[in-house]
Amino acid sequence: MTVSRNGVGEARLAMLGGPRAVPKGQRILPWPEVTADDEQAVLRSLRSGRFTSASAGEAEIAGLEREWADKVDTRYCVAVSNGTTALSLALAAAGVGPGDEVIVPALSFVATALAPVHLGAVPVFADIDPDTFNVDPAAVAAAVSPRTKAVVAVHLHGLPAELGELAGIAARHSLPLVEDAAQAHGARYHGRAVGSVGAVSSFSLNASKNLPTCGEGGLVNTNDDTVYRLALALRQFGEVIAGHGERSYISHLPGWNYKPNAIQCAFTRSQLARFDETAKDRDDNVRRFLARLAGLAGLTVPSCPADRTHAWHILRFRVQPAAFGLPDRLAGPLRAAVMRALRAEGVPVSHYQLLPLPAQPFFRGLRGEHPQALRVIEDSFTLQKAHLHPGARPLLGCYADAFEKVWQHQQVLASLAEGLAYQAPWERAAEIAAAEWPTDSAPPSLAPGFSAD
Repeated sequence: MTVSRNGVGEARLAMLGGPRAVPKGQRILPWPEVTADDEQAVLRSLRSGRFTSASAGEAEIAGLEREWADKVDTRYCVAVSNGTTALSLALAAAGVGPGDEVIVPALSFVATALAPVHLGAVPVFADIDPDTFNVDPAAVAAAVSPRTKAVVAVHLHGLPAELGELAGIAARHSLPLVEDAAQAHGARYHGRAVGSVGAVSSFSLNASKNLPTCGEGGLVNTNDDTVYRLALALRQFGEVIAGHGERSYISHLPGWNYKPNAIQCAFTRSQLARFDETAKDRDDNVRRFLARLAGLAGLTVPSCPADRTHAWHILRFRVQPAAFGLPDRLAGPLRAAVMRALRAEGVPVSHYQLLPLPAQPFFRGLRGEHPQALRVIEDSFTLQKAHLHPGARPLLGCYADAFEKVWQHQQVLASLAEGLAYQAPWERAAEIAAAEWPTDSAPPSLAPGFSAD
């Protein structure tokens, strides 16, 4: 134990040989939480002998579609094989095709930008709001061109984007607003469920998501009759799905095989039955956790405006160098120092994304200027999955202890940041990319009509 200048006792940092703040026996609870009801749902599907949407009389897929449409308050829902195919299908049903431009945020999971590419369209990257991490409506407005065919609003980490402003921009230019709600199940904006505001929306059911399946899955929601009919046909080779009688095997559109797995839909239906309770517990746990961290000088914690709710899928934190007596240019090294200290204490923080979407190798040549996205990547780190289980409160309490302990050693962290051999995240990513796929064997463009150079 050492004594600080203000006389308060400080435990030595674990990375300097002190005890961990998080006891080794305090482990992350498994997610998704699998109950006896989930097991029975899977068994029910197995015993039905009907496993895809092409199986006459299959009930789990249609049941999930009906229940999720009710939950999101849309007329229609189409279940698909995963979240990326959900977004591709949503864009295709909204009219996006080869040569079109689709405005997407510069900070998101890569699937947001790959989905339009899979349709032969070109992603146009708009910078983000550094406080919400969602796309900046002003940047979207500036990115609209005569070739723009759609605007994608990502509710990153579970916080709804500025749907009012984005819907207004889209409407002024007669563009569909497509919601990428892969991380935002159950979140609401001005009282409306995310996924019900845009012309069409997509959700992911990946096992890591707040509403999971036992593998992969996705959902497409809409209120538009035409969009629904197109999405349903495109899901299965462009065929008309009658819901009764024999399958015609007539393809009216160049559709895909994006059909979902009935067993996984049964699992998600069971998860959905307790979704509200689980989401409430998560919200309570996360808010308690963040309240303890909110007073730590030099740490910006995730927040939620009063006009919406947060799904808390991922928690992203930012560091403020000035509070540590450091110049702004050391934001990255300070973030790296804080991450090192927290990990040693037993908090599994991660950087998550090393570069904004336009800096991904496939999109070279489309980079543009996205200073806010770069800055957020430079000075932020994330906590993922550990907080999703409704029983995570004790663990989050230990994590809060660790943050508070680390923050007692700001001078140590500042000194570490000043002397750190540091590499910007995107520079590190470039080295990783070169090692994974050397430039002398660079992969060809796989999207017809798309060139990133």
